[in-house]
Amino acid sequence: MQRAPTSPERISVALGLCVVMLATLPRYMAGGHETRQTLIIFALVLVAFATVVQWRILAVEARRRLPQLCKRLVVMLLLGMVVMGGWHALFTDWISWQVFISHGATLGVLLHAISLWWSGERHAS
Repeated sequence: MQRAPTSPERISVALGLCVVMLATLPRYMAGGHETRQTLIIFALVLVAFATVVQWRILAVEARRRLPQLCKRLVVMLLLGMVVMGGWHALFTDWISWQVFISHGATLGVLLHAISLWWSGERHAS
């Protein structure tokens, strides 16, 4: 079976990856890691460009599913923030807000990708 070169699910995960990269920038700025900051900016530009290209080749009917997937991404990002906030409150000394948003965004995108995979597995059965 030939897989489509793009899908709204892939685009939503790529958008989430862009959010994670944006969320890490304050962390590297505060830590004085200019080289990492520059690399993240380059990666962000490349991923954003690839996401736009994928969106442009996406079928019209598939584009209609993207707003719902973006809402799902936002919910997962918020859930990631809540879970990481609870985790750090219970198990660690308070960390900086820069590390908190970086960890929360990362967990949120992971939850989003896992939820897409899980729902895809259920629909394939």
